[in-house]
Amino acid sequence: EKVTVTEEMLRDLDPESSVAGLKPGDTLSLEQLLYGLMMPSGNDAANVIAWLVAGGEEQFAALMNQEARAIGATGSHFVNAHGLTDPDHYTTAYDIYLIYNALLDQDTFLEVIGAPGYTAEYENNGTPVTTTWGRGIWYFNGKAEAPEGVTPIGGKTGTTPEAGNCLSLASSDSQGNQYV
Repeated sequence: EKVTVTEEMLRDLDPESSVAGLKPGDTLSLEQLLYGLMMPSGNDAANVIAWLVAGGEEQFAALMNQEARAIGATGSHFVNAHGLTDPDHYTTAYDIYLIYNALLDQDTFLEVIGAPGYTAEYENNGTPVTTTWGRGIWYFNGKAEAPEGVTPIGGKTGTTPEAGNCLSLASSDSQGNQYV
């Protein structure tokens, strides 16, 4: 499924936050948006996904809360799709573990977090656009080496002044056991 980005979808984003570089008039598929969300931590992609899936951020956050409760993540309350700071938007490390662990059962999620990079080819008002997003996690971009016997599968970073530097990472040991 494809969606065309509107100004309304990008309206409430912090201009200093991490984005995929989406602009009004861009027409992308959900798959492309997932890579734009996960690779560069695209808060703009998160918003567009919320509009595509649920018709808006508020409706999408309601779905997030419903799904979180369904998997036992009861220490969380979401009010936006991108995770930027809001007094009513919070979670716990344990809930992030539960959410991330549930996502590891999704083939598409594994494909996205395991990709070395992604090139999206889409259009902006009929004009071709090509954007390449790389992975920000050091184990995947050559800035750090995993400990011996540990194979990183994929992960997601997040950073705000209030939360600091955050990382959810899936890895496996030399026997193939997975860990979050």
